[in-house]
Amino acid sequence: MNPQRGTATAAPGGARLTAAPERRKVTVRGVVQGVGFRPFVYALAGELGLSGHVANTGDGVVAEVEGGPEALAAFCGRISSDAPPLAVVQSVTHEPMALAGGRGFSIAESRGSGGTARTLVAPDTATCADCLAELRDPADRRHRHPFITCTHCGPRFTIVTGLPYDRAHTTMERFPMCARCAREYADPRDRRFHAQPVACHDCGPRLRLHVPGGEPPGTAGEGEPVAAARTLLAEGRVVAVKGLGGYHLACDASNPAAVRLLRERKARGDKPFAVMVRDLDDAERLVELDPVARGLLSGGRRPIVLLRRRTAAADGTGADAGLTVAGEVAPRSADLGIMLPYTPLHHLLLGLPGDAPGPRALVMTSGNLGGEPIVTDDAEALERLAPLADAWLTHDRPIHVPCDDSVVRVTGGEQLPVRRSRGYAPFPVNLPVPVTAALAVGGDLKNTFCVGEGHHAWLSAHVGDMDDLATLTAFDGAQRQLRHITGVRPELLAADRHPGYRSAGWAGRNAEGRPVHRVQHHHAHIASVMAEHGLDGGDPVIGVAFDGTGYGDDASVWGGEFLLADYDGYRRLAHLSPVPLPGGDAAVRRPYRMALAHLYAAGIAWDHLLPCAAACPEDELKALAVQLERGLGCVPASSMGRLFDAAASLAGVCHHSGYEAQAAMEFEAAAATAHEDEGQRAARDWAFTLRVSAGETLTCDPAPVLAGIVANVRAGVPAGATAARFHRSVAALVLRVCRIARERHRLGTVALSGGVFANSLLSAACARLLREDGFTVLRHRLVPPNDGGLALGQLMIAARRDAPPQPARAAR
Repeated sequence: MNPQRGTATAAPGGARLTAAPERRKVTVRGVVQGVGFRPFVYALAGELGLSGHVANTGDGVVAEVEGGPEALAAFCGRISSDAPPLAVVQSVTHEPMALAGGRGFSIAESRGSGGTARTLVAPDTATCADCLAELRDPADRRHRHPFITCTHCGPRFTIVTGLPYDRAHTTMERFPMCARCAREYADPRDRRFHAQPVACHDCGPRLRLHVPGGEPPGTAGEGEPVAAARTLLAEGRVVAVKGLGGYHLACDASNPAAVRLLRERKARGDKPFAVMVRDLDDAERLVELDPVARGLLSGGRRPIVLLRRRTAAADGTGADAGLTVAGEVAPRSADLGIMLPYTPLHHLLLGLPGDAPGPRALVMTSGNLGGEPIVTDDAEALERLAPLADAWLTHDRPIHVPCDDSVVRVTGGEQLPVRRSRGYAPFPVNLPVPVTAALAVGGDLKNTFCVGEGHHAWLSAHVGDMDDLATLTAFDGAQRQLRHITGVRPELLAADRHPGYRSAGWAGRNAEGRPVHRVQHHHAHIASVMAEHGLDGGDPVIGVAFDGTGYGDDASVWGGEFLLADYDGYRRLAHLSPVPLPGGDAAVRRPYRMALAHLYAAGIAWDHLLPCAAACPEDELKALAVQLERGLGCVPASSMGRLFDAAASLAGVCHHSGYEAQAAMEFEAAAATAHEDEGQRAARDWAFTLRVSAGETLTCDPAPVLAGIVANVRAGVPAGATAARFHRSVAALVLRVCRIARERHRLGTVALSGGVFANSLLSAACARLLREDGFTVLRHRLVPPNDGGLALGQLMIAARRDAPPQPARAAR
């Protein structure tokens, strides 16, 4: 019996009855476009003998299916349970329809929903195993094709120009399929059935290599540009490589001169570079891998993963004579950022079996000048990257959406996002309570923004630091594109309270009569981690927000905060003692100034034998003393990030910061690689002094900690041992204050957020101590603890549908 004509059932007396056929409209929402979902539905309907059709719409995937009740029930269940590997089904709804009859099942033309689009675009996904096998197979027609893809892999988010997700709504629209690709695209039995980026050597995008002053190579065969680029890389040259979401700057990671050249051209200081290697075996020669790290490196998202170096790899020698990474790649860092190839072009650059020898590890850093957004446009790349690159390996498939590489740490067996971008954006975060349609613009450092409506928040890819016109322009274009593909039409905006933030200024200029809610920086941090853990805000948490800077209610710099917080508001339970921030950004760039300011506040003399005093020029030292005495240009700062800077300089680890958080990162590295003797490990933690101020707020004075570091320096204790003890002391402070908060307020949940908690040692130590003491600990796992996760918290505070009315603050 054909299920579409009805289902045979047993009747009393043994007679056979046929259940009447039914027809249903089935709507599937989630990441269901660009992931092979319609071909899957086609095959499932055929297997169950159902008639009808399926189409992409602005709402998701909609199928009309007709047949027996049992077959229809199986279809509605399996459409979620058996979905393709890249699909994420968030909901399946179905409703009865009038019978239409007919036989067979088809894929219909895509259509708009007639209303607000609410489907989810898939992130870009690394080359799958099947495509990689074809790339390597000389007998396959896509052998060495730099743009090989199928329904299970390849570009999605970065090429989509509209919805529904069809070739006409991607940057592949300009490449008509050849006859062979068209047959694959139309064949339900083929892996490339309705794969929108499908192409081959005959009809797809073309690679080309541009070398200034050289003869432009032909583009008839893609092998020549790749081979020439590999030669340039082996010779120590810097090559700009067009990827999925922008250009990389690449060089041979084993060549110290090449790495120094790239570092100097990019004016990057000592900021670590990321390295791309061929496979997990090569990665394991350089870093320590656990199962979580292996999964991150080899999965479909392929972020940069920050991992602890193997001892032999830390000094540039490598654990394998054939695989080395120059010490200049990540100076004075205990970790190395590793990623595996995620595009066919990456695999070709690193070499296929039988290729001529070439670099086995490549530095792959964002194609931009420091602080600017990643370059995506080809003409712009030739102009803006001209001072940085010796050659350009590019192609003619446009990048519609900029998307930097994501960065993840592994802490205590858990992943900790540092930058959420390629492979993750624009996949939404599910919200525990519904929100009004809103745009939260985030902060000015590591900017990401988000749009939200209902139970979803869509975070943008990494935008960058909002300190130049190029980044503001990139922000404006990215928010328009994200609003377009999500269909969110913001009724309000949310921004940081800092009066000088460019992101908040943008919100004010673009409000168009809509309210702009200004959200306190550290409250947003805590709300962010609450939201990603599904807390509805019914019960407050103890929020620990540690970062470098955030605008406080008293107009001072906050950043060492213990808050009693929910989505409706917060109370400041405790904070670090404020110290003068002499010269603002000058103290951030020169941590020795922060160390001297902390010593001044603690009443500890500036001994010229102390590393921070020795690092400060004599004239500056005298001027700094006057500045601190008179309070000139000294904003009070209660920042844990600045305390880490001070401790790093005081211990002699870092006196000049060429990139954000350099001193703190090198201090963490010193602690992570410390060789403490038994006495040093057994030494008691330095205890902060706690004082009660107005309203029972606790002030945490680091003076005893600073005195302990000074004593260690004078006693000749290695800096690593001092750094390790400092980390333990800060973790002990967190436990101590949280115990007091639990006793006073009967709370047992602690939320850890802020950029300082990107420090793996501190985050793990705090979580361990708190859990051992019976606390529930919330740490970031979906969005970064730094300002890259700020927008999610802003959204939750400002846009909850059950939120009490808030006064809209005009952007200043």
